Amino acid sequence: MSIKRVRLSSDESRLAALEAARILLIEAGPQAVTLKAVAAQIGRTHANLLHHFGSAAGLHKALAAYLGDTITATIGEAVDAARRGKVSPRTIVDMTFDAFDREGAGALASWMLALGNEDALDPVVEAIHRLVDKLTATALTPHLADLIRDNTLMLVLLALGDSQMGGPMAGALGLPREKAREMATRSLTFALMQEAATLAAQAEV
Repeated sequence: MSIKRVRLSSDESRLAALEAARILLIEAGPQAVTLKAVAAQIGRTHANLLHHFGSAAGLHKALAAYLGDTITATIGEAVDAARRGKVSPRTIVDMTFDAFDREGAGALASWMLALGNEDALDPVVEAIHRLVDKLTATALTPHLADLIRDNTLMLVLLALGDSQMGGPMAGALGLPREKAREMATRSLTFALMQEAATLAAQAEV
């Protein structure tokens, strides 16, 4: 069902298009995210979408950037909460895995790469880089900064791989479907415990 046409600013129109594209991605997969389909969802024309994104590839790259920004912002807030003991490490793991699986970021990246868009992952990588820079800026020691980088790499690669073939691999090895999430949770829990121990040691000095 298309959205009733209303007057929107250029920024509002672009944002509405990206949100409509995100919904199409989740509901029907990356192949459904076309300029025509997105335009229909927000009551705009194909030409209007071309004006904002230039091409279908431009729309896909903008969607990847949008997903990267929204996902890392949410995960960053969860990490801050976990550092204060407000949420569990498993919450962060589930949010990351769901972003690549249920929210379609993994499928979008793989599809764009299959189409020959070599810089498909750049917006997501850049968003993750910004998040890591923010998190490491508050690390008390170089070791803790390294832990953040290590666990970010582990978590993203596990989540991306799990979104592509986690089910078949777990089944082939006779492991529970949640095994990759459990592995990531153990690693992240250990990192947060080390950070807490460092904070406690610093407080005693």
